[in-house]
Amino acid sequence: MRNLLRDAAAGVLAAGLGIAVAELFAAVTRPDAAPLIAVGGAIIDATPTPVKEFAVRELGTNDKPVLLASVGLVLALFAATLGVVGRRRRNLVVVGAVVLGAAGATAALTRPTASWFSPVPSLLAAAIAGATLWWLLRTAVGPANDRTDVAAANDRTAIVPTSNRRAFLRGALLVAGAAVLFESGAQLLIRTVGKVRTTLALPAPAEPAKPLPAGIAPDFTTPSATFYRVDTALTIPRVDPDTWELRIHGMVGTELKLSLDDLLKRPLIERDITLNCVSNEVGGPYIGTARWLGVPLAPLLREAGLRPEADQIVARSVEGMTIGTPVATALDGRDTMLAVAMNGEPLRPEHGFPVRMLTPGLYGYAGACKWVTELELTTFAAFDAYWVKRGWARPGTVKTASRIDKPRPFARPAAGPVTVAGVAWAQRRGIDKVEISVDGGPWKAAEMLPVPSIDTWVQWRLTWNATPGPHSLSVRATDGTGQVQTADRATPFPSGATGQHTITVTVG
Repeated sequence: MRNLLRDAAAGVLAAGLGIAVAELFAAVTRPDAAPLIAVGGAIIDATPTPVKEFAVRELGTNDKPVLLASVGLVLALFAATLGVVGRRRRNLVVVGAVVLGAAGATAALTRPTASWFSPVPSLLAAAIAGATLWWLLRTAVGPANDRTDVAAANDRTAIVPTSNRRAFLRGALLVAGAAVLFESGAQLLIRTVGKVRTTLALPAPAEPAKPLPAGIAPDFTTPSATFYRVDTALTIPRVDPDTWELRIHGMVGTELKLSLDDLLKRPLIERDITLNCVSNEVGGPYIGTARWLGVPLAPLLREAGLRPEADQIVARSVEGMTIGTPVATALDGRDTMLAVAMNGEPLRPEHGFPVRMLTPGLYGYAGACKWVTELELTTFAAFDAYWVKRGWARPGTVKTASRIDKPRPFARPAAGPVTVAGVAWAQRRGIDKVEISVDGGPWKAAEMLPVPSIDTWVQWRLTWNATPGPHSLSVRATDGTGQVQTADRATPFPSGATGQHTITVTVG
């Protein structure tokens, strides 16, 4: 048993060193080609939509760490098994290394931004892991000793190899130390690149946002650090703002290429806009309001000579994600922009630094490409973006919805006056009325707090004279067109969840 554990540990250590070296190499050359990232990305692309929605619903923003941990666990089990079987059949070490290298290389080649170089980190990891495991297994077995056993059957002397525990321990510590060193180097490089964001100077907006109305609640704006994040990027792209470039091409008269400096020299607008994810369940957390600073998209499209037949903007991010947005939403007067800042500071890396697209009134999957680097003008007939290929609806228009934030579900408030409060939203249409129903009774109008525009959520509140016992509270909103939020329940797929948020409380 002791030898089995030793051999399994040798396999895990060897794989760890191979991955660490590959991650440092990828960090310097091509971050999205790191083996675990490439394999994880391929798994995400191959995962059926219902499974993805389950992961987002149950795991939230932890879905990516869980996936990466799962890939790492499978790799560790494979490496441990390879260490055990490789002690007696050393050729299996070579076979296992080839299998790992081929799997990583294949996954890397399936990524949207793949090039001939993409498989190199995975192949490097496999070669180093295989060579290290071979060496560790050889180190674990000492040279033939001078002890002899007499074989009873033929009275011949048998030479018995012995385990060399000290040599193996020295080798294992050396491999572990090297793995930590290489992994630390990779993480240091990641942090160093991330610090570039803090040095970016933001110009003053040509059109500043109006001050928030008096009487608005303090939590109207969502802090950048707690703003929701839903995307497919297993690792946050690290984009050098000095080399970033935006390309506008396709159905245009003149192709445009703009650096970040070019973009920041243009007139900037500042707006309060609510952004929400189509994966949000009724009453869910994937929505937030921020003050965004950016370049209006419409003038850029006109400058490029947008052709009349183009009806879709395909935005591409640095890691290959495609988001399809109707051209009309950039030209109809709404504040569709290329955002460079959020809540008074450059975009955080997880929210799209250095530039992201933002389209008021559309769910993120249809108008909010992060880490954007390319805008292609085309038609919906000619191209289906990433999520549309997976069955999501093309329009992506935000549905009228509302949520109870206070009291919390299953709360136990005291009898008497209880404040019921929350938010409602219908970007581009606005909210005309919010109503609360207690225990299925008549709907009562809530007080709505002031808002800066129809592109943000509305905060509302109502004083409820609570009586002892269990109660259910439901909310519904009516938007600016007179449409009342439906009570019919529907899942987020394929065009956004519907239904009325209902919570249960017990009044003491």
